[in-house]
Amino acid sequence: MFVQQLEPVGGSLGLSALVAALPLVTVLVLLGVVRMKAHLAGLIGLGVAVLVGWLAYDMPLGQTLSSGAQGVLFGLFPIMWIVVNALWVYRMTVRTRHFDILRRSFGRLSDDPRIQALVVAFCFGALLEALAGFGAPVAICSVMLVALGFDPVKAAVVALVANTAPVAFGAMGTPVVTLAQVTGLPLDSVASVVGRQTPLLALVVPLVLVGLVDGRRGLRETWVPAVVCGFAFAVAQFVASNYISAQLADIMAALVGAGALVAVPHARRPAAEPVRAAVLTGVRSEDLDEEDPRPEVLRAYAPYALIVVIFSLAQIPAVKDWLAKANRVFDWPFLDVANPAGDPVSGNVFTLPLVSTGGTLVLFAGLLTAVVLKVHARVAVREWLGTVHELRFAILTVTSVLALAYVMNLSGQAATIGHFVAAAGAGLAFLSPVLGWFGVAVSGSDTSANALFGALQVTAAQQSGLSPELLAAANSSGGVLGKMISPQNLTIACAAVGLAGKEGDLLRKVLPWSLGLLLVMCLIVYAQSTVVLSWMLP
Repeated sequence: MFVQQLEPVGGSLGLSALVAALPLVTVLVLLGVVRMKAHLAGLIGLGVAVLVGWLAYDMPLGQTLSSGAQGVLFGLFPIMWIVVNALWVYRMTVRTRHFDILRRSFGRLSDDPRIQALVVAFCFGALLEALAGFGAPVAICSVMLVALGFDPVKAAVVALVANTAPVAFGAMGTPVVTLAQVTGLPLDSVASVVGRQTPLLALVVPLVLVGLVDGRRGLRETWVPAVVCGFAFAVAQFVASNYISAQLADIMAALVGAGALVAVPHARRPAAEPVRAAVLTGVRSEDLDEEDPRPEVLRAYAPYALIVVIFSLAQIPAVKDWLAKANRVFDWPFLDVANPAGDPVSGNVFTLPLVSTGGTLVLFAGLLTAVVLKVHARVAVREWLGTVHELRFAILTVTSVLALAYVMNLSGQAATIGHFVAAAGAGLAFLSPVLGWFGVAVSGSDTSANALFGALQVTAAQQSGLSPELLAAANSSGGVLGKMISPQNLTIACAAVGLAGKEGDLLRKVLPWSLGLLLVMCLIVYAQSTVVLSWMLP
């Protein structure tokens, strides 16, 4: 048995924390300063974590490597299993041109560009984040806004800022699933607290978007639809994450938000020509005026309806228990670790959710989607393999970062840093979202940031007397605000709208919003750690 040590370097917590931080510092410097590809930075950081665990923390090399292998498996299944199957569904809609039908359907909901920004960037962007994440919403929504006649720069900025509130529950809840796994906290508990933080962002972001599109006039004339949309989105995200399913949180929020927005009479009024002339300064796509048969429009919406139905059925207690029977629980080979108190850690036992996991449920929805969209079996398989190829570097990045996180957590490195950071005391609640924000800003992924810093936040919370669930959730909620300034997302946005090389210009436009909203989140989390807003926590 390997027993974790908190002060292995010279009997000093400070020196031990400095050495334990080397893997994280390595990754952040390689990403943020050297601008190295994320998958390479992750692999090098993993190598550093293995060396620190083996040489500084005296973890046997076999157990150190076994820890990393467990992280790799979790990165592949269920994390990337969810992402691959979700993106596969989207690729089939593009292949059959039903995605174009969906885009035209959105364009006909309103001719007001400010309402179109809410429908496309905020609501549909949240739906795409729920299904795929990993930059897909920014790329797709930017292109859709340009097709509607938006200036490319404005389209990219709107898509980047909109990609905030849904991120923590993106890719069928992947970030919170990862957070629960690396911290050992129950998924329902973590998702519940995140669902009491990010909905507050949803109240603000729609107002920010109409302001970005049309300044003060946009706020003055369309604040009612923006408030209704944001409020409906926030309520649905809160209800789904707390009482239904974390995997369905963004899907329900996106659909309810869009439904509430369309239901507002003001949102359906024709826009004044001066507004359209001032806002729509780009070239409008010619195919927007095409009429689509009603059956094809229904088919275009069918994949998202199928996912909602399948995930809803999977939450019925009897069905949930039946699906859980396929879970496989086993002792992880070559791993026998105890915490400093001598108690076995959760990593010694591994649970493989073969059928009940979100990725398998999305796979079922994808198979039905292929039938509904009349995709030949050979084409569907080819699209699935193409999805894996498209995500190959993302798969390598996620598995390497999770392997790094597992090595740090099981060797005791994360615990050492957590104990050291706990010295911040009550101020830790205010600073915890900043750590998540920084992690996403450099990695481009809330999932990666949760894997890197989740266990650290929990350890620090336990040592400082704060709620572990609160600080774990704060890591994810703060992280969503770093997504709009991450080099990965900026590059995706620029490439999508033909602004390659203009990442710096976009960064200057979105950075103030990122920092401003981060400050709001820091104040929310701090207030939730005190009597002011502690009543919000479950």
